Parts: sequence; C-alpha cells; structure tokens
Amino acid sequence: MAATILIGLVVGLVVANREQLGETLLQVTLPLRHEDIIRQQAQDKGVDADLIAAVIYRESNFRDQTSSAGARGLMQITPQTALIIEDLSGGSTFDQSDLADPDLNIRYGTYYLRYLLDKFDGNEVAALAAYNAGETNVAAWGGSGLELGDIEFPETRQYVEDVLEKRDQYRRRYGEELGLR
Repeated sequence: MAATILIGLVVGLVVANREQLGETLLQVTLPLRHEDIIRQQAQDKGVDADLIAAVIYRESNFRDQTSSAGARGLMQITPQTALIIEDLSGGSTFDQSDLADPDLNIRYGTYYLRYLLDKFDGNEVAALAAYNAGETNVAAWGGSGLELGDIEFPETRQYVEDVLEKRDQYRRRYGEELGLR
C-alpha cells in the first residue's frame, strides 16, 4: 500500500512538473549557451547560427576543455589553427590562454568555419570534414565536390553526420534564440 502511494506521488510530481522537467532534460541533451555571441558571430561572418551551435555541441558540448591534442575551448581550436586564423584575419596579439574565453573562441571558430566554407565553395560537408580532419585530407578526398560517402576516415564521416543532425535539432528547438526566426 505504501509503495502504491509513493508511486502515485512520484507520478503526480512528474506530471505536475512535466514542462520544467522537459526543459531541464533538453538543457542536458541539447544545451545552448552563449547564444548572444553565436548570433553576433553568425551575422558578422555569414555562417548559420545553428551550424555554429552544432559544431560547439559536437566539439565540446558547450564546456571549456582542452583535448589531448591541445585543442582548447568551446570550438576546440588547436594553438596551430589559432595562429593560422590570427594570420588570416590580420590579428597580432594571440595568446593561447585566450582560447578559454568563449567570445574569442567562438569568434575564431566561426572565422575558421567561414574560411573553410569559402575555400570549399560553400560545401558544408567539405568544410566540416576539414574542421575535423584538416584541409589537406579534404583536398585529397575531393575538395569542393566532397560528399559524405567520400570521407575516408570513419570518425570524420561520423563527425560530419553528427554536426549536420545537431544543426537540424538546434534549428528546430532554438530557432528563435539563435535569431533564425
């Protein structure tokens, strides 16, 4: 009898707090942070905000961290890539610790995404594959004509698939927050 009452209370609480529970679950499974920076960089660099959010999700799940390869921050930028971005963008004051700053990290990552999209004629598959596996590999796999099935590294193919799937989820769930509606 006591177990039945307890189960009834738990079910009642879940039903009563369903909306709040759903929002909490969504923040765990599909988090979004720094949307103001993402919107601004999307507008400044001409990269879709949902694509930026999806790359951040796949790279770091919106947590500042450093990988074993030395990639840092929300968009997991390596110091070598940061120096390339600094050179391409005309910057001159890069410090590796700057990559921990969400604003700078998202700015650099979005700049690099824009660069890759331009380099590969707007081909998102090629740009995302290059973000993950490098420009040289993408050039060898077909460059601007690259399709998902042409990606030779299974982990890079999975990376691109994941980002494209998450982009669609971010567009559907956070379109307003990302300035898409």
